[in-house]
Amino acid sequence: MTANQTILMCEPGHFSVDYVINPWMENQTGMVDRARASRQWERLRTILSDFIKLAFVPSQPGVPDMVFTANAGLVHTGKVIVSRFASQHRRAEEPLIRAWFEENGYAIADWPQHVAFEGAGDALFDRKLPILWFGHGFRSDAAAAGAIERAISCRTVALRLVDPRFYHLDTCLCPLEGGWLLYYPGAFDQESLDKICALVTARKRIEVDEADALQFACNAVNLGKAVILNHASEKLIAHLRREGFDPMLTPLCEFLKSGGAAKCLTLKLSE
Repeated sequence: MTANQTILMCEPGHFSVDYVINPWMENQTGMVDRARASRQWERLRTILSDFIKLAFVPSQPGVPDMVFTANAGLVHTGKVIVSRFASQHRRAEEPLIRAWFEENGYAIADWPQHVAFEGAGDALFDRKLPILWFGHGFRSDAAAAGAIERAISCRTVALRLVDPRFYHLDTCLCPLEGGWLLYYPGAFDQESLDKICALVTARKRIEVDEADALQFACNAVNLGKAVILNHASEKLIAHLRREGFDPMLTPLCEFLKSGGAAKCLTLKLSE
């Protein structure tokens, strides 16, 4: 089990697609098989429990996307930035998230309420460099980069997302142990790709093609050498294994209907 780490999850008892705020949700309203989603979530929970401690925020009616705890906030050394959602559809989650963190002893960081920021969906700590990769362009405001630095004193590297299918950073980029980076280049503008190449050597960049990206291969949970994800091609699996990682596939297709997979369903409470 990974020492001194905990992941926050929310069981999918009220998960559904009730509105459209990303391209994955189009034509999916009312199409979720909740029993199947529950089985898929439970399988992910079981896999994670072999590696790490788990905590749970209660599922609530009226907030169907609360299952995606990665969007709840960004946690760093006992302090949390509670997300300020761009969409009114998700803002009902904010007081529920804040209450859970307050009840569990976390310090709540000050945050400008006019600045949209969707937590660890758009903010990913590198696993080697002392930086936070930050995505903006669809959900989080570009101004959130500076606000994050002021709130938790961590250098941010801002990356602009340009493909609406990859509306959060965690749908197209995943930092891996040892400074490796799994990412889909087509999700970023050229300036952002230049930043990635300047900070991560070619040896440690694992580029994902569009087919794998559309199966949310980058929306993975990395725990030690394990990389837990919805799906990956044989080519990508082989590449990960060559670099010493252990890809573990667990289908999460019901959550793809809402634009989420393994990483979206988890929030690391300690980094």
